[in-house]
Amino acid sequence: MTRQAPINSALKDPPIPVQVKLAAAWTSFMFLYVYVDILAFYKPGVINDILAGVVWKFETNQAWAITALTLLAVPILMVVLSTTLPARANRVTNLIVGLVQIPFAAFNAVGQVGGSWFSFYVLGVALELIVLAFILRSAWTWPRTPAVPVGSATTDLRQARSTRSGNPTV
Repeated sequence: MTRQAPINSALKDPPIPVQVKLAAAWTSFMFLYVYVDILAFYKPGVINDILAGVVWKFETNQAWAITALTLLAVPILMVVLSTTLPARANRVTNLIVGLVQIPFAAFNAVGQVGGSWFSFYVLGVALELIVLAFILRSAWTWPRTPAVPVGSATTDLRQARSTRSGNPTV
């Protein structure tokens, strides 16, 4: 009995729906968004400031907490919205929210100009901007369906008319 060598075959690369790409990108964005803040706790003096009720020169009170939660909730909700909104609303929402998130991402680095952790914040912002660019590109290039689907009655009628007139369509 002879043994046959395994056939080398390429792995199948199935298409990923745009909604799944967007939800994954927003999830990645959230991880970056949160971990930049978490890792910043290791910056000398940050914990003492938090215990004293100050974050980035802002007093930690209910208004600050509501603002912080609102800013964090936007990309969190985009994970759900990217998988549940209809295509047109999904595309528009991702474009608008993606563009609005750019200044918020950049804000982290601007406040650190000249500081000892500036490179850390620049890297965090750069990674967030790369993910936002992916989100914007994915939403902008959202695949479209043809105005008249191939194989529809309208397409068949057009082909029949053009064949009778001597101009066959391909």
